[in-house]
Amino acid sequence: MEPLRPIIFHPHVPSIEYIEQTLLPDTCEIRTAECISDLADAIVRLGIRGAPALGCAGASGVALSALLTKEDSFPAYLKQVRSDADILKSTRPTAVNLFYGVDFVLNAVESALTIEEAKNRAVDAAREVIRSDSRTCHAIGKTGLSVIPDGARILTHCNAGALACAEWGTALGVIRTAHEAGKKVSVFACETRPLLQGARLTTWELMRDGIDVTLITDSMAAVLMRKGKIDVVVVGADRIVSDAVFNKIGTYMHAVCAKVHNIPFYIAAPLSTFDEESSEEFVTVEERSPDEVRKVRGYATSPGDVPVWNPAFDATPVHLVSGIITEYGIFSLPGDIETIKQLKKEKNIQV
Repeated sequence: MEPLRPIIFHPHVPSIEYIEQTLLPDTCEIRTAECISDLADAIVRLGIRGAPALGCAGASGVALSALLTKEDSFPAYLKQVRSDADILKSTRPTAVNLFYGVDFVLNAVESALTIEEAKNRAVDAAREVIRSDSRTCHAIGKTGLSVIPDGARILTHCNAGALACAEWGTALGVIRTAHEAGKKVSVFACETRPLLQGARLTTWELMRDGIDVTLITDSMAAVLMRKGKIDVVVVGADRIVSDAVFNKIGTYMHAVCAKVHNIPFYIAAPLSTFDEESSEEFVTVEERSPDEVRKVRGYATSPGDVPVWNPAFDATPVHLVSGIITEYGIFSLPGDIETIKQLKKEKNIQV
């Protein structure tokens, strides 16, 4: 089956094609962003979502700006591209990969001496971000093979699959790689309130690939753990700081329950998701529309004026994490923080 590629950059048009994820699983619709406002809107609406995918979108967006900007003088040209980069960065404040993708291409543009050179460098840099993410996800999958026993019953939360990356996935990349290697694995996918990314996206991806998956509500996970029906938890991450892992709201709850029941709890994420110089207290957690909680896919499930608290992410303290599965190995925090810093320096991964 053709791999899922949620974002495709077409520099010759120029445009960015993406799978409109808010419509899944009912419709797999390809939409086109032809300008920065189109792309920013898709990101805010979660038409494009998932930390690595946001990195790919951010990189492609800066390249799109570099190709579309009509300024004649190089200083004015740079000013416009930088302005568009800021617009993209402002769309989602928590996911660090977005900033990485934007800055990677912006640095390429700023290193040029002419507008034509800037355009060429931007396209090359955006393509490299997407190619690199694909390679990285497959490497994460291979790294994670060692923690997935044959016959494993795996709990996952939200969607850290191909739809959240260039392809393959991080947490689901580990699961896919285990399945591809012949291990008999089964997955419990939490529905992931309030926007149901687990129910809508993760189950759709796994069923598409013929991987055994059972959908549960978020509140059922602890009971499954107590009954001995979960062997390992594998989730993705949107930002990893020195003392916590930020991921979709509900992740912390699963980490606490896994700790109580002595179940390994793993994060699968690329090195670009680490923001190891920062800590939990300095991270802005995005708060989204109250109507995402008051309604389910447009249908009211509560009084229309009930007050709502709707953070998109929560922070899981690192002492609850058994290991962080990356393309370069499995690490623990805070113990491996210097190794991570050195690796990022060697690989020129700067956020």
